[in-house]
Amino acid sequence: MGKILIITNHSYMLYRFRLELIQTLHKEHEVVLAMPFVGHEEDFQAMGLRCIETKLDRRSINPFKDLRLLFRYRKLLKQEMPDLVLTYSIKPNLYGGLACSLSKIPYCTHVQGLGSAFQRRGLSFLVGQLYKLALRKSRMAFFENRFNADTFLQKKLLPAHKVCVLPGSGVNVSQYPCRIHQRQEPVRFLYLGRFMREKGLDELFAAMERLQKTHPDRAVLDLVGFFEDGYREKVDALTKKGVACFHGFQTDPRPFYEQADCVVLPSYHEGMSNVLLEAAAMGCPLITSDIPGCREAVTDGVSGYLCNVQDADSLYAAMVRILELSPAELEQMGRSGAEKIRREFDREQVVRTTVHALFPNQK
Repeated sequence: MGKILIITNHSYMLYRFRLELIQTLHKEHEVVLAMPFVGHEEDFQAMGLRCIETKLDRRSINPFKDLRLLFRYRKLLKQEMPDLVLTYSIKPNLYGGLACSLSKIPYCTHVQGLGSAFQRRGLSFLVGQLYKLALRKSRMAFFENRFNADTFLQKKLLPAHKVCVLPGSGVNVSQYPCRIHQRQEPVRFLYLGRFMREKGLDELFAAMERLQKTHPDRAVLDLVGFFEDGYREKVDALTKKGVACFHGFQTDPRPFYEQADCVVLPSYHEGMSNVLLEAAAMGCPLITSDIPGCREAVTDGVSGYLCNVQDADSLYAAMVRILELSPAELEQMGRSGAEKIRREFDREQVVRTTVHALFPNQK
């Protein structure tokens, strides 16, 4: 039995998407969690896990300012002396990885997505070089889609034998059962996630306003999530027009998946969208961008539709196609999606693959 330290940037997200992995690791090891406390830390503590509050600024893009994390993590490692460290998200990956490397402690890194840092030319180079340093002595790097892994390989940030590609975090299919409902007018499109430009909200709002003009009173957009960019005024305006219904942040998305006729995520980049996987598991057709991290969740024309990234016209056309489907066709699309998720994204399999990669010699 050894000690595993998990370092991440969000206690709520860790609980939502890594709980089953942590439960499995906790059966054989002492597991310690280091993270900002933003929800569910008490649930982890009730499981017998020790939680260490580690604050960081998730939105800062100044690597020099964030170097203080390196010293914070080095102090943490000196105090805990873990046998293995597992990091999630970019800042724990970079600074936690560097701290482990300097402290000569074995560690594995989980790259959940390339994020906005890789979309900015100057910052992309700097982050790439930091990743190269952070991954230099890592035992394994987990990725959530093949494209992201290949990007790291092409940039020579790590060797191929250290790469493990997972189908995202997967879905606990027992908690997200298929619940097909009969479509009624108006058709309910659902966006669930952070309110920020990179999720494609500009395109989504433009397509929805156009849809209201061409197909009046035939569709409504449900919005669930929290604001990270300045969209509050736009959301308020759409709500007043009757184009959208804003439900705020919700800890349980399942009631909204159940009521939705189609989930829409026109994102610019993703590691692997948990929203798409969960919604499809519950039998909800999808519309999403034809990009890595989104396209894997959809069989185009069978369980949903793919649209061009940053293209409001393409998104609008896909939403019209949903409106034109009969209730029976929409139901079959939902069932096809649920079957795909159970076949390709079962979380039990993701956990088994992860544990085997972490401990290849363990039976």
